[in-house]
Amino acid sequence: MLIKFFIKPRKGVLDPQGRAVTENLRSLGFSDVKDVKVGKYIEVYVQQTDKEKAVEEAKQMAKKALVNEIIEDYEFEIVED
Repeated sequence: MLIKFFIKPRKGVLDPQGRAVTENLRSLGFSDVKDVKVGKYIEVYVQQTDKEKAVEEAKQMAKKALVNEIIEDYEFEIVED
């Protein structure tokens, strides 16, 4: 089973990397770019066959290791083999 994590800065949190990408895109002529958020994409492969258990495991992984919940929001998706 595959767990896909999508992590991005919370709204209102300073994102210097996103700001740099925004300015770069504008300098390249993409004047309609309003804002960019740069986040993380993580794939975790688990040996789990029970989707409900995989969901709980994903929540624990995010909370304990992958996400700083003070400054980041996240979503995840479970992909069954």
